[in-house]
Amino acid sequence: MIRFENVGLRYGTEPEVLRDISFTLEPGSFHFLTGASGAGKSSLLKLMYLAHRPSRGLITLFGRDMARATRADLPELRRQIGVVFQDFALLDHLSTLDNVALPLRMSGSPEVEVLEHCTEILRWVGLGNHLHALPSTLSGGQKQRVAIARSVINRPRLLLADEPTGNVDDGIGMRLLYLFEELYKLGTTVVIATHNEALIRRFDHPRLHLENGRLHVVPPERARWA
Repeated sequence: MIRFENVGLRYGTEPEVLRDISFTLEPGSFHFLTGASGAGKSSLLKLMYLAHRPSRGLITLFGRDMARATRADLPELRRQIGVVFQDFALLDHLSTLDNVALPLRMSGSPEVEVLEHCTEILRWVGLGNHLHALPSTLSGGQKQRVAIARSVINRPRLLLADEPTGNVDDGIGMRLLYLFEELYKLGTTVVIATHNEALIRRFDHPRLHLENGRLHVVPPERARWA
């Protein structure tokens, strides 16, 4: 699904934020991405969803060498990736339902199916009474749940989430992680960046741990009690 080989990333002339990053994520795997603030978690996710190109090294995504991908190739590749951003990235002029419906409508799904699936997922994340609310009327935690519902509505091949439980209580956080777990069981490759150790320990998945710009893969047994 994803392969990084000796990848480095720097912004401008600054020192490298990520150094010699090498790992492989198999299709249908689930990893937590951990590390202290400033360790490079968001930067690594941006490389995975093609928001940045690496300064050096090789990235392979869905079996394709990203160094050879053209700008015209990017929309098709990104449609296979669901992303939960820290700033939610909701469209303020669209309702909750219409924000969630965007990926399905862009892919040409019948409107009857769009309304059915979006209503179902919003009820599941506890927003069934806010289908027609605008983002400006929602709390931070509610906006987070809208962003998550939008990222998973079309069952992406790859799901990347940057602190998806950061604005919700632990009860809602567990519910959201169970949603990610269900997608993983259906074959989606999942990477969740989080600081929430209590939630991590409830799930037996390995970690990608960043420290000083370098990445270490921590097996589930150690990750569970790290």
